[in-house]
Amino acid sequence: MEDSRKNALLAEVAHYANDFLESLPTRPVGSAATVEEMRAAFEMPLPEEGASPGRLIKELIDAAEPGLVATPSGRFFGFVIGGALPATIAADWLTSLWDQNAGLFVASPAAAVAEEVAGRWLQELLGLPPGSSFGLVTGGQMANFTCLAAARHHVLAAAGWDVQLKGLGGAPAIRVLANEARHDTIDRSLRYLGLGTDCIEPIAADDQGRISVEKLREALARSEGPSIVCAQAGNVNSGAFDSFTAVCAAAHEHQAWVHVSTAPSAYGPR
Repeated sequence: MEDSRKNALLAEVAHYANDFLESLPTRPVGSAATVEEMRAAFEMPLPEEGASPGRLIKELIDAAEPGLVATPSGRFFGFVIGGALPATIAADWLTSLWDQNAGLFVASPAAAVAEEVAGRWLQELLGLPPGSSFGLVTGGQMANFTCLAAARHHVLAAAGWDVQLKGLGGAPAIRVLANEARHDTIDRSLRYLGLGTDCIEPIAADDQGRISVEKLREALARSEGPSIVCAQAGNVNSGAFDSFTAVCAAAHEHQAWVHVSTAPSAYGPR
């Protein structure tokens, strides 16, 4: 792309970004378009030829605008969706601009070391031991999947089964004792991990969505073997946290792994 056209394209997007941010104090929080109207705006035949970047960006903005939700607004209180700040938007632009791969030091020592420092800061904020491992993931689904994978590996290894070497065929059965008001990403992660949802033993919750430690203790005492306890940090309907100290004490009495989900339930007890 010619320098002048490239500069104009980036300047146009920056101008639109400023206008969007300035509109947030008065912009309606909800979208102005229905799903059907959005489909009508976006759906078109697959183009046989490319179009200019400027035209594509303009068409994208025009089509999307009516269906946008003012998530970054200070008046948005839906679910547990966090709004972006100008500083985070700018940092995200730099991430896209630099287009680095943090998977290897040789691919991008800057990106790899930035992740190292971010992880160390998180360890410090959460009071975790310096040797704790960490991973930066794309969202709640991958966070639960990644951490439950670690849990699966650990409880099976404790039972004498190397799942990474042998797979799940013939492995000891794993129980997952989970808050009945858990987030759906727990169930989905267990499907992805090959454990299925039949392994879940729902534990009753109170009217605020907190897991019953008494019922958890009873469930843990009913059976031994590889077990994972899923606790929850903040129910989206109430903001309540499970009692982690009591949950961990009960789980560790039975050599169970404790997983804490920070993607709270939007659906209430089931």
